[in-house]
Amino acid sequence: MEWGLGHAARMIPVAKMLKDMNHNIFVGSGEEHLTFFRNEIPGLTYIKFPGFNPRYSRFLPQYLTLLLKTPDLLYQIILEHFRLKKIIREHSIDIVISDNRFGLWNRSVTSVYVTHMPLIPFPKRMRFLEFIGIFLHRKIIKKYSFCFIPDLPGDLNVSGRLSHGMKLPPNVRYIGILSRLQTGGEQDRNIQKIQQNLAILSGPEPQREIFKKKLIMLFKDREPGIVMLGGRPSEKDDVARSGNITFYNHLPATEMKQLIERSHNIISRSGYTTIMELISLNCSALLVPTPGQTEQEYLAEYLSGKGWFSTIAQSELKNGITFTAAGAVATSELTRQSQVLFINALNELLEYSHKNSKAGEPGQKAKPNL
Repeated sequence: MEWGLGHAARMIPVAKMLKDMNHNIFVGSGEEHLTFFRNEIPGLTYIKFPGFNPRYSRFLPQYLTLLLKTPDLLYQIILEHFRLKKIIREHSIDIVISDNRFGLWNRSVTSVYVTHMPLIPFPKRMRFLEFIGIFLHRKIIKKYSFCFIPDLPGDLNVSGRLSHGMKLPPNVRYIGILSRLQTGGEQDRNIQKIQQNLAILSGPEPQREIFKKKLIMLFKDREPGIVMLGGRPSEKDDVARSGNITFYNHLPATEMKQLIERSHNIISRSGYTTIMELISLNCSALLVPTPGQTEQEYLAEYLSGKGWFSTIAQSELKNGITFTAAGAVATSELTRQSQVLFINALNELLEYSHKNSKAGEPGQKAKPNL
């Protein structure tokens, strides 16, 4: 999905696991995400396959911006659906795994739709209309062989009502939280924190730049200084310093992991992938939802209510902000359950694909192309 780097980042552990299982992996996305994948997993086959990429408004809420762009979205869905047919034929693809790309299903192969929100949250005053989104999303999900939800199925979960408390289609599988930063070693929990603030910038423009400017004004004369991660893998890996502010366009996963674990205070958007990565490292943060993005507003409220994170509205960012300690996250149990769910889901997927392959068709191979 081209709406933010998080949708690509959470596919990294999926691609790595399947590569380790000796499958042939093809990566299709827009150019910025392809650069990201090349850096994280070199040696794969990369296909330029951009998707719908809205630019949000500085003034209108996200849901209104997307509503106005619905004709373009529908056009892109149809376009990518037919382009996928060509890609499957040219590269003899057996399985297609896509993250929130509504048109990437095909009846000749096994297809997987990845989403963390079968329920698309509406503003509170319009919540009575959410059943419409649930109905339409179910229609999309049912076109795929499977729907993978990166979360846990019980009370110990991250997405809350976005994927719980509703009847889900029978092809839905919870696969646990996904994080490219997670290593699972106990030695990772003995990190010495340093007096350093860290800001993780993410999400679409123009709100990313607005967030960045607010943080610069907030921390430019403040001690300790702040390190800012821009989340721009397609730009040069230069580091810029101005006073007590250090800015990186992008950092590889290993360096980003070390920076997150060592930082005493973290401030970030409440994007779902960012949250999964922080939880996997047993780190909390001050969450600042993207204004008008109902999903992020809900996640910040839900997870701060659980005591795992704290939250503040972007409009309330000002001098004198304080970081409050959040409660302990059940990281070890989340990780343990996630590993089991993830392996089970991939094994079921591969077994399903094998059973549904027909001799003589392009998709019949010893190891599937994904």
